[in-house]
Amino acid sequence: MTTLDVALIGAGFIARTHLAAWTALGARVRIYSTDGQAQHLAEEFGAVTATSLGQALDGAGIADICTPTPTHRDLALEALRAGAHVICEKPLALTTEDARVITDAAKQAGLHLFPAHVVRYFPAYERARQTLREGSLGRIAVARFSRSGRYPTWSPWFADPALSGGILTDQMLHDIDIARWLFGDVVRIHATQRGHHTALAHKAPVAAGSATLTHTSGVITHVQGHWGPPATPFQYTFHIAGSNGTLTHDSLAHPALRIATSTASETEGVPSGDWGEDPFLAQLRELATACADGPTPRVSAEDGVAAVRLAEAARASAATGQAIELTALLAPTTEEIVP
Repeated sequence: MTTLDVALIGAGFIARTHLAAWTALGARVRIYSTDGQAQHLAEEFGAVTATSLGQALDGAGIADICTPTPTHRDLALEALRAGAHVICEKPLALTTEDARVITDAAKQAGLHLFPAHVVRYFPAYERARQTLREGSLGRIAVARFSRSGRYPTWSPWFADPALSGGILTDQMLHDIDIARWLFGDVVRIHATQRGHHTALAHKAPVAAGSATLTHTSGVITHVQGHWGPPATPFQYTFHIAGSNGTLTHDSLAHPALRIATSTASETEGVPSGDWGEDPFLAQLRELATACADGPTPRVSAEDGVAAVRLAEAARASAATGQAIELTALLAPTTEEIVP
């Protein structure tokens, strides 16, 4: 791969994770942030800082947006106007309308836009997709996905649903996207949520959400999310049931994928462990290669829009108590791997 010129926008925990991957890929990175943390991050990794967004984007081939969700739309549009391909942390936006605005702008500019749906690069989910492709489970009927971890109190915007979408969007979008990736587009969603879903009022909030998805393939998937007290370990599971057998995974039950939780850091929330290749590195390599006219990656801008649309429908369902019918497809159906 030729040398990459990357504008890394943001200097929080997820930006640090991305910067480690960009460094491993040999990229030249300029960091821009408004929170005063860019210099510390640059010194740690040998990167440089920019004093303005324009300076960061000047000459950059890729803009990597690692900032809070409410900023994604405007930052992505500015990066596209500067002629940079865009990799944006999930979700692309809080609303389908804003996600579509970004996607349309990328198309008009002839530039790539990729949502950073890193869970598609976790080995367990890659293996699940391959198993489904092989057909050894037979016809799939039901699948369950769960994800839990500490409530992200290190940044107050997470707890404000007007900014983050709450647990149904910020956390559960990961598994909503995986469900669609494995089993195709969704025509109906019913969701609920409980617990703390307003701006932070105390130090140890708890929240939970659930969503039932009906796919065009006929598969029913259940997605559950949990944000708990500080001692809550990061854990994800799935259970897929087919006519010929089941496929089950629990991240805490398998030493090769066991999560090491750091009680010393308030920025815990991204998994670590014996992955083989780091999923963030695999993700950014694949997306950067696609930006250089390489092979089509496993995630597209349309996948990002579809995930936002489903998360937005989940929030509407939880607010009304009613299932949301999704009869009009937003985008071409993701390739289904279920017979």
